[in-house]
Amino acid sequence: MQNDNMEDARLVEDFLGGNHQAFNVLVSRWQGKIHHFAYRYFACSDDAAEITQKTFIKAYQKLDTLDDAQKFSSWLYRIANNLCLDELKRVGRKRATSYEALKVAPQSETTTSADSEVLRNEGLVLLHKALLQLPNEQRVVVIMKEYEGLTFPEIAEVLDEPINTVKSRMYYGLKALKKTFDAWNINKEVFTYDD
Repeated sequence: MQNDNMEDARLVEDFLGGNHQAFNVLVSRWQGKIHHFAYRYFACSDDAAEITQKTFIKAYQKLDTLDDAQKFSSWLYRIANNLCLDELKRVGRKRATSYEALKVAPQSETTTSADSEVLRNEGLVLLHKALLQLPNEQRVVVIMKEYEGLTFPEIAEVLDEPINTVKSRMYYGLKALKKTFDAWNINKEVFTYDD
């Protein structure tokens, strides 16, 4: 992760120095991850594509305001998360997702082999449905930790929250998921979450 941060920082500095091609490289490095994040948030390809596009437009416009180029990834996730929250406020509802839309969840370069395996069965569909039932502040932490692979300190930085708050949201989010799975009579072989 440190080398990636250094590479991103170099690209940010190159862009700010006038090399506009450097931003295109940043987009190619991060577009799949941001789309993956937004898709996990809404479980809708159109919404994920829109959030991804808006994220990079805003990043392009505001890159000169980034204080520490080493923190580009956290800054970019913060933009994407804020846009997701704005979209939820704008439409004034919790997203409802159909079973069929979840069955065709898009794969990206950031999809893990575990995700690929789960994609082939109904487990992912059930997980998405359960995620959509979580409060937004818990859902985003679970997505960032479990799907995006961010650490608690990175999530705390993205959300601008104390690390203990982030850990608490993760705990309660996973507990709520477990409760949902229990209510749906999903056995522990499909999903295993510790209390």
